[in-house]
Amino acid sequence: EVQLVESGGGMVQPGGSLRLSCVGSGFTFDSNDITWVRQGPGKGPEWVSLITLGGSTYDADSVKARFTISRDNAKNTVYLQMNSLKPEDAAQYYCAVPPAAGWRYYSGLPYWGKGTLVTVSS
Repeated sequence: EVQLVESGGGMVQPGGSLRLSCVGSGFTFDSNDITWVRQGPGKGPEWVSLITLGGSTYDADSVKARFTISRDNAKNTVYLQMNSLKPEDAAQYYCAVPPAAGWRYYSGLPYWGKGTLVTVSS
């Protein structure tokens, strides 16, 4: 059974940082891209970042230069380092396994975690 477990969310002030983690199991972790998607209160889902099995990374324009995605295949873990957080970054953050290589969309994702909540407020 594919499982993805996110952690690291919390409350932070604007300008602060958080690091999210996503631990995967039940599939060949190092043979898959992993992606982060978020959904803010009253908003639709938004694709955030993708890391390919080869380590290439892609970020949405809204988070570029502030968020960094990385992976540690030895730990079956993908990280999302979030810096310079803004109130509009507040959301439930989910990691997911995309259905195809390089999938930079929030839709069509077959496997999701339950998410971790990020709150950005002064």
